[in-house]
Amino acid sequence: MARKYFGTDGVRGVVGEFLTPELVERLGRAAATWTGASKVFIGRDTRASGRDLEEAFARGVISVGGDAILGGVLPTPAVALLALDLGVVISASHNPPEYNGVKFFDSQGFKLSDASEEQIEELLVASPGIDQGKIERIEVATDSYLQHILERFGADLKGLRIVVDCANGAYSGLAPHAFERCGAEVHAIGDAPDGNNINVGCGATDLALLQQTVVEGGYDLGIAFDGDGDRMLAVDENGAAIDGDQIIAILALDQEVDQVAVTVMTNLGFHALMRERGITVHTTAVGDRYVLEALQREGALLGGEQSGHVIYLRDHVTGDGLAAGLLLCGALKGRKLSDVSSVMSRWPQSKENVRVEDKGLPPAVLDEVERLNQAWNGQGRILVRPSGTEPLIRVLAEAENAEVAAEACASIAALVRRELG
Repeated sequence: MARKYFGTDGVRGVVGEFLTPELVERLGRAAATWTGASKVFIGRDTRASGRDLEEAFARGVISVGGDAILGGVLPTPAVALLALDLGVVISASHNPPEYNGVKFFDSQGFKLSDASEEQIEELLVASPGIDQGKIERIEVATDSYLQHILERFGADLKGLRIVVDCANGAYSGLAPHAFERCGAEVHAIGDAPDGNNINVGCGATDLALLQQTVVEGGYDLGIAFDGDGDRMLAVDENGAAIDGDQIIAILALDQEVDQVAVTVMTNLGFHALMRERGITVHTTAVGDRYVLEALQREGALLGGEQSGHVIYLRDHVTGDGLAAGLLLCGALKGRKLSDVSSVMSRWPQSKENVRVEDKGLPPAVLDEVERLNQAWNGQGRILVRPSGTEPLIRVLAEAENAEVAAEACASIAALVRRELG
């Protein structure tokens, strides 16, 4: 059965349009029914809509006899670590403030499979039960999470001057404190959430402010999170962006792993470096849960996405922006980030998002993409895919020559507009 509500990562949409309190309550009832959960742990990010949707989900849980434990504002990886019979995050991750969503983790802290999401959708018609559960609020979840991360991923960062961009999201206050606990000198930005400024002009989706702050202040590097804390990108001392591919490459060499898992979006330069160092690469569809599935299947520890999802499964169960940031800082060992990141040569990529009403890819687009990929014969590639969270078709072209990549991207994007406009 095709999923109607679930996308790349949970159920997500504009609040009041696609995502309503009524739908979220039904999701709570369906998820609690599906898992038979007696206890559901729920966290949320800093969006203004979060509290109402948190309460709606909790109403759904208790309507079928489950107990809802509300942890308040928490980063997504904290919920994964603290999940009870089920873990839930009310968050739209990197999306703008008008969006919100519902993410799910099983009792082991792992994201649900496609099949499990389909089963939950089938239960959206479930009716309230006779027994009523209860709602409980706790205040210690943040402390437990921070202690876990510092004990397992912290390093001595004395002498390091860092800018930390919290995206006005769930890491506000928390992440700067963590780096300070490790001895770093920290300047925090994007650290004043008001419910409507999450991911706005800051964070991993917009590095401009971080780049400016690092360069003007002469800092060693900058770390940027997205609104719910499961993504992390960096900026070197010169203001150059360091993406997820480069971060995973740095960690693969520092942690001396023998295999990694990445997605089809990963830069061809990453693959070249891994071949050179004898590290096996497993490639998955876009979505950090597919990377996680590959890591579990192959018995590997490290993987992630170009967008900043970095998963390291030593003492963790999912991607964690704070853990990744601490590991990256620990990998520097007195060196500049620009020098450490230069180990990977990045092929030029050109990307464009085309807004559409119908995300189905027409044959004309698929045929042209296949023709170009065959013509390039490994010297580049075109990737076209529908977004899992927004009404967009994403176009990526990659080649050794930047102009060739840009021309191909523009050509395919124009074709998508003609076919679907």
